[in-house]
Amino acid sequence: KNHYKEAQIIMNAGQRGAVTIATNMAGRGTDIKLGEGVRELGGLCVIGTERHESRRIDNQLRGRSGRQGDPGESQFYLSLEDELMRRFGSERIKAVLDRFKLSEEESVIRSNMFTRQVEGAQKRVEGNNYDTRKQVLQYDDVMREQREIIYAERYDVITANRDLAPEIMAMIKRTIKRIVEGASHSSKEERIEAILNFAKYNLVPEDTISESDIEGKSDKEVIDYLYGRAEEIYASQVAKLRDEESVQEFQKVLILRVVDSKWTDHIDALDQLRNAVGLRGYAQNNPVVEYQSESFRMFNDMIGSIEFDVTRLMMKAQIHEQERPRTEHSISTTATRNIAAQQQDIPAEIDLSQVKRNDLCPCGSGKKFKNCHGRKG
Repeated sequence: KNHYKEAQIIMNAGQRGAVTIATNMAGRGTDIKLGEGVRELGGLCVIGTERHESRRIDNQLRGRSGRQGDPGESQFYLSLEDELMRRFGSERIKAVLDRFKLSEEESVIRSNMFTRQVEGAQKRVEGNNYDTRKQVLQYDDVMREQREIIYAERYDVITANRDLAPEIMAMIKRTIKRIVEGASHSSKEERIEAILNFAKYNLVPEDTISESDIEGKSDKEVIDYLYGRAEEIYASQVAKLRDEESVQEFQKVLILRVVDSKWTDHIDALDQLRNAVGLRGYAQNNPVVEYQSESFRMFNDMIGSIEFDVTRLMMKAQIHEQERPRTEHSISTTATRNIAAQQQDIPAEIDLSQVKRNDLCPCGSGKKFKNCHGRKG
């Protein structure tokens, strides 16, 4: 970008005898001062070599002359080979010229009819461009509405100065209800197996639940039973943290880690959907409507996935009691590492706060600690 040099060139375009060749962008926002004697000769003359898709750009070019009360004029020249003319009506105009058998020297036409045709073509192009921008905005509105919901909930978690147990337990209950009701459409054996697998691997210790705890119970009874077990485990989990402040920080880190991960994946999925949904127009479906309905379904699936992961991490995280560090250390970092330790099975006796950034990670991955469990965020 050479805005300063361009401005210096344009500034001298008003001198007597000066001819300045420029793009349609040059000189925007720059007053061209007329040199000595130029006003008396008629001022600045702007010559356009083609008409643009937008009439607004043509008017901006015309506006280079006649500024600040100075005299000036503008003139546009068009060719039948210009892109705008080829798209709208050049063949029809060419047929008129052939009918009159005009030579190339004589085929310079000044006609209000042709001017109106050009302006009509510009209006049609502007309409097409407007429809394109409108469709983009409709797609963006879907993302904006979902973003506002996620960011509002996320901000509420970040700024909360309260125990987030009610929110977490509500997520856990909805997750249990979703799993149990989803399995109710299967056969009796498959239903019990699905619920047991969910409970063992995401909710309670594997050896503390069996088929006899599920068999013969209605969906509501199963939900109430699993939720009661979840309340007991939640109480034992938070009891491992040393004080109320640690509990709140752990709750925040837990929710934010899951939300940020799922939201990032959801944005990528919406981008892919947006690129592919246009093909549904071949089936006589409105792509925007298809995008709206499909993105709504994906958003609900994302919410369900967030609640599932919060449930799993809350119930299965290996939380270890730690003494308060001598220096002020972020509890959120400790909580984050506790969750990471659960995922990679780091031995409980290892204190991650004592591991240096360039040491090998104690999880046995072979990576440096800073690139493994010591990675921030």
